[in-house]
Amino acid sequence: MSTVWQSVLESLNYNQASPLLFNSTFFLFFFILVLLIYPLVVNHTRIRVWYLLAVSLYFYFKTSGIFVVLLLVTALVNFALGAAIHRTDGKKGRRAWLGLSLLWNLGTLGYFKYTNFILEIVNQLFGGSIPMMDIFLPVGISFFTFQTWSYTLDIYYKKLDPIRSFTDFAFFVSFFPQLVAGPIVRASYFIPQIHKKLELDEDTIARALVLIFAGLLKKGVIADYLSVNFVDRIFENPALFSGMENLFGVYAYALQIYCDFSGYSDIAIGLAALMGFSLPINFLSPYKAHSVTDFWRRWHISLSTWLRDYIYIPLGGNRKGKSRQYLNLGITMLLGGLWHGASWNFVFWGGLHGVALIFDKAWLGLKIAHTKVMKVIGVIVTFHFVCFAWIFFRSRTFASAWLMINRIISSFNLNLFKHWFNEYQIIAYLIVIGFLAHWQPDSWQQAYERFLGKMPWPLKSLALALVIWILFQAKSADLQPFIYFQF
Repeated sequence: MSTVWQSVLESLNYNQASPLLFNSTFFLFFFILVLLIYPLVVNHTRIRVWYLLAVSLYFYFKTSGIFVVLLLVTALVNFALGAAIHRTDGKKGRRAWLGLSLLWNLGTLGYFKYTNFILEIVNQLFGGSIPMMDIFLPVGISFFTFQTWSYTLDIYYKKLDPIRSFTDFAFFVSFFPQLVAGPIVRASYFIPQIHKKLELDEDTIARALVLIFAGLLKKGVIADYLSVNFVDRIFENPALFSGMENLFGVYAYALQIYCDFSGYSDIAIGLAALMGFSLPINFLSPYKAHSVTDFWRRWHISLSTWLRDYIYIPLGGNRKGKSRQYLNLGITMLLGGLWHGASWNFVFWGGLHGVALIFDKAWLGLKIAHTKVMKVIGVIVTFHFVCFAWIFFRSRTFASAWLMINRIISSFNLNLFKHWFNEYQIIAYLIVIGFLAHWQPDSWQQAYERFLGKMPWPLKSLALALVIWILFQAKSADLQPFIYFQF
């Protein structure tokens, strides 16, 4: 018996080798327990806030251990600086407080995420040999840093009044469904929900279940299977595969990263909805985009709007002429690339999208760009440009990325398709099914929600059991972390 209790206690503690994931068995029981207790507190606002704050902090402890303290300190610093900015009248004083906010948020993010990148650059430029530092990257630091920082920025720009309760603010920052991989939620969107009366209707439950089911299938079946059984092999050793296999590897990665990240967002939005909270939509079928501009209106919407509102517009946006607008677009996307990771590959990826957005602005100014034929062509061209850019995003080095591109161009042999299909039938079917599901009409998802909403609860439970069974049949030996956990 003591061994059983010891195992239980160990499972409740943080394990760096096995952080808590949405698609883990532990999270399933964790969330069920949260929901079982929730009806007892849901109508008592203060108790509800404290309860959800406690489970959210425990959730983050299970993903990053002691760094839960960093989360709380970041929340406290931004809460205090937001109040200081609000009560300061002079422009100079407000800027000073904003400067401290910039120093803390970028300083914290820079230390954990970019220290070794900077040391590597210094070594390359000056021929030095400064050793790299052993720094653990807290899960989701880019997300909660941008979320808390947007709070002080909104107060500085007088778009928001500061919140009075630190408990409410800490709850906003740490709310566990979206804490570690978004969506990046604005205070003005979430905080008004904290004290409202929470109600669940059949339509909301149905939509939440559809999102959770879809997210689990996207992540646990499509993304993980493609990653373990095909994508990782291709990108790790592109020279060992033909040009056709490399090209299919790129297509497979495009589907993998979409299913992985949008799957997380779907689950997060669904989990929040089951507790009565609304989170903003983060993906709108991005591979349907007819231009790169349209792609960024559909992909990781919470980040693209953050970059627009807090970098692009403050830089001048499109208010200072075409040349300045193009420069602002380039800077914004370079920084967006750097946000994703401390690597020149990510910077180059952001730069590619910046250049594409500049060309987009010129192209979309022409009438011909808005014809039906050109929009269809635009979807095809945009999709393949995005896939081309994904090569640099996924590859470990520039050399590996260029090697893959070279293999696709110089060693492409369509005659190998039959052999590839025979070897990777499940991969081929998943790619086709995944993209067909992605390009399905939006009205179909609404039909799923209506259908699920009308189902009696025993059948809904059966549907959930079926999804879980499919996940267990498709899962790899080890749980695969979400891709955006590293950003």
